[in-house]
Amino acid sequence: MNSFGDANADDLTFGPFRLSIGQRLLAKDGVAVDLGARALDLLIALTLAPNVVVAKKDLMSCVWPDVIVDEGSLRFHMTGLRKALGDGQDGARYITTVAGRGYCFVAPISRSSRLRPASTTPDFRHALLPGRLDRMIGREQDVLRLAERVMTSRMVTIVGVGGVGKTTVATAVAHHLSPTFNGAVLFADYGMLSDPGLVAAGIASMLGLPVGSEDVRPSLIAYLRDKQILLILDTCEHLIDAIADLAAAIVDAAPQVFLLATSREALRIEAESVYRLDTLACPPDDPELPTETVLSFPATRLFIERAAASGASLELSDQDVRVVASICRKLDGMALALELAARRVESYGLTQTATLLDRHLTLGWTGSRTAPPRQKTLQATLDWSFGLLTEVERLVLRRLAVFVGDFTLDAALEVISTSEMHPPSVFEAIDNLVAKSLLATHPLGATMRYRLLDTTRAYALQSQTQEDQAGLGARHAIYYQRWLEQFGPDWPTLSTGPERLPYFVSINNVRTALEWCFGEHGDINVGVRLAAAAASVFQIMSLFPECQRWSERALLALDDKSKGSVEEMHLQAGLGISRMYLQGGRETSQAALVRSLQIAEERGSALDQLRILGPLSMLSLRIGDFNAALHYARRCSAIAMTVDDPATVELGRFFLGNSLHFTGDLANARIELEAAARSQPRSQRTAASYVGFEGKHLAGGILARNLWLQGYPEQAELRAREAISDAAKLDHSLTLCIALLGGIAVFLWRDDLPSAEEHIEWLISRAGLHFLSPYVSVAQGFQGEVAVRRGDVKAGIETIRRCIEKLHLATYEVFTTMLEIALVKGLVAIGEFDEGLTRINRTIESVEKNGDLCYLPELLRVKARLLSSTHSSDEDVEACLTLAIGKSATMGARAWELRAATDLAALWLDDGRLREARILLQPIFERIDEDSDTTDVKAARVLLQRLL
Repeated sequence: MNSFGDANADDLTFGPFRLSIGQRLLAKDGVAVDLGARALDLLIALTLAPNVVVAKKDLMSCVWPDVIVDEGSLRFHMTGLRKALGDGQDGARYITTVAGRGYCFVAPISRSSRLRPASTTPDFRHALLPGRLDRMIGREQDVLRLAERVMTSRMVTIVGVGGVGKTTVATAVAHHLSPTFNGAVLFADYGMLSDPGLVAAGIASMLGLPVGSEDVRPSLIAYLRDKQILLILDTCEHLIDAIADLAAAIVDAAPQVFLLATSREALRIEAESVYRLDTLACPPDDPELPTETVLSFPATRLFIERAAASGASLELSDQDVRVVASICRKLDGMALALELAARRVESYGLTQTATLLDRHLTLGWTGSRTAPPRQKTLQATLDWSFGLLTEVERLVLRRLAVFVGDFTLDAALEVISTSEMHPPSVFEAIDNLVAKSLLATHPLGATMRYRLLDTTRAYALQSQTQEDQAGLGARHAIYYQRWLEQFGPDWPTLSTGPERLPYFVSINNVRTALEWCFGEHGDINVGVRLAAAAASVFQIMSLFPECQRWSERALLALDDKSKGSVEEMHLQAGLGISRMYLQGGRETSQAALVRSLQIAEERGSALDQLRILGPLSMLSLRIGDFNAALHYARRCSAIAMTVDDPATVELGRFFLGNSLHFTGDLANARIELEAAARSQPRSQRTAASYVGFEGKHLAGGILARNLWLQGYPEQAELRAREAISDAAKLDHSLTLCIALLGGIAVFLWRDDLPSAEEHIEWLISRAGLHFLSPYVSVAQGFQGEVAVRRGDVKAGIETIRRCIEKLHLATYEVFTTMLEIALVKGLVAIGEFDEGLTRINRTIESVEKNGDLCYLPELLRVKARLLSSTHSSDEDVEACLTLAIGKSATMGARAWELRAATDLAALWLDDGRLREARILLQPIFERIDEDSDTTDVKAARVLLQRLL
């Protein structure tokens, strides 16, 4: 069996059969097949060399290694094997007899390894891997060697000339190793990209990671750091520097990530192991070489198999075999060239095909004089193949080159059809191009996708005239403008790589269309409309750098007639939101959003106003203008109520509830937040979304805070943990960070430091992964608060102080008041009363001015403690606590009220005013959730016992 390979670790599947070689067992639909030992040996020998004609003498020497038998014995057991397989019944074909030569196993085979799988989670949600070719000739050893080298070297680059089959081999290696990685394989096709800046973003987007900065590489590497994944980087040569830099960083930082790249040149990084993939071996020009030997070379095997697969009926004489060998040598064993030539044999016959190829090569080269010979040969093959097309097919091929990567039939029909070329003609031409192997197909979801091979697309582009490019560019851009408007709202509902792939692939065409529109020969007017349509989709996909770039460029291109248009409205909104997330951009972001809102109001569109008022409310919260945030939120909610869409109403209620919470209207905030958080059945698509998520996904963390302040600590904890769990399942990091921020506040207020620490680490990890630096600063500030509470006061104070400064610089003020309270408590603990008093007074003045009044009672209570520590009069301390109790009662903040009442009751106890203290504290204590056992409740209970 050694001559046919060693498959001790493999199971083979074909049709309804599963062949376990190690166990020597054949099963059909899970039921063992009664097969003799000799027949089983024959089956194993044939399946280990699929699509290869195995000579009769080789089969006999394999099955009867120590016995001399005649061909009759072979035919007898082969008949029994075919009968057991049902070969020839109901169209099933497994084994073909090649007259005078031997037998060939022709059914598609899939292989499953028995290697011990990796210990990673088997449900890798973002796995992306093209289908493996049913028949791959001459690369079996390459696949095995590469698989072994990947597992030992971790970083391997398959290097070879274009068209040699690098992607095919890489795909086969990925399938071969997929069980080892429990399916955690990601295939990144860089042939679709031209911008080096998107190298990391491409992988990040397929993984479902939001792209929130100009350089997403740190967040991508942070994600991969503890993952065990096989990452395929395909077609790297045109982005070689950027990909090499990224690959080197991944190898250094992520020890369990294995990389396999394909490129026309090596990446030249330290960790790289280069595997040069040569062209298929061709038979030498030796008249004395036996026919059987000529047919054993991979190039001739591939040519004959592809010719037969295309429908050619081959009865090869010795002379015909020599012709095949000549064609293979002239095409240098280039897989793509061989396939193109082989598929013409059915139409022109073997001899005429060779003649056409000879004539073409005598006409001279059309490629570069400095190009390697193999590239010239491939160029010649493409010229020849192009010449065999009809005029309509040539025109369609040239026009299809406008697409980058995958495209749909609908896109092709709409973009390349003209008044001179109607859709039926285009459809027929595409069908013929697929049949002639000039257009690749593969299903993606329920839709068939098409793609020109890279070399074919480059060749077709050279043939386009400037007139072709202008018309195609405009129709291409207009098509994808409509595509964005139609399918853009789908993106928020998609969370995994496979779900997002069709959208991500199409976004590459959007990028190409934008580049053309704003290029030298482009159409700026079309570009403005396309950029406007793309703005919201870029936001939903968290591609904020691209949103800002194209929004800025399109706004600069607006003429006087376009001012105040719906396009300007979308572009200003895109610019404002992207700047808000990328740079803070207090003034520039606000100006852009206000201008967008002005246009929306002039146009009278409720939905457009809603989409802008929400971000304006969030921006106002970020910059610390809580009164403005509430103003925008009220308008947003009022407009949302006029829209007949539950998700839109939920989003409006979230914005309002969020602002009401921070401004201290807790009762109404709870009503709005609970309404927003309430899940409602709805269709997948919705008109409402805030940079990729809906109100119900945002409300949980804020509602948890609100419940705690209202005096329901147990409900608050339950809601916090539920919100965090739900957000984690969404696979949307921004949503998770918002939920974590709310939950951590609850844990800190409950004095549950272990839970706080656990979730702070989670927040730092997730926020850092996605470049959400303000959230990292807030989380680090929380770490400082924990340090203060655990006794490491000075270190904690310095941490909080640094974080507050960072947040001020970033104009991110939502949580600075909470951190200021923690800082002042630390200052009191070390006796820094003067600084503490200065900071607490300044913070109180700020919240009264800016509107984040939800913290005011606690600020007043902390000030009272500070005054008490400085030996101020009891009257001043009592006045401060009395004001805190009054403010708490007004806003319904029972948690703050209990704290302030406990402190005041303790003060009165020291003065001997027991009855007054009990009358004050008892009713406030009884209004708190009776099942609670938090630190605050315990303190109040102990004090009440002393007051009896």
